Amino acid sequence: MRINDRNLAGTASETARPQETQMVEAGRQARSAATHGGGDRVEFSGSLGALARAVSSDQSSRASRIAALTAQVQAGKYQPDAAAISRGIVTEGLAGA
Repeated sequence: MRINDRNLAGTASETARPQETQMVEAGRQARSAATHGGGDRVEFSGSLGALARAVSSDQSSRASRIAALTAQVQAGKYQPDAAAISRGIVTEGLAGA
């Protein structure tokens, strides 16, 4: 691929090279800059996988809890604890103040 635009940065020898070669060189330059503190860098640790598993587990347990509550409400057997609800409301209200 050849680009003949004088407004683009780079030399004529860079634009005459195949695009793949330019991309490989750009990757090397980015890694070099990151190694020498000249670029952004992101690292994911094993804790990211553990977090993903915990979220997935929480979603499945939440779904089963909602299904159980739905069944109780439909059967007319759901009796919420008014004291626990009021404590929760007051605690949340005080935490936001």
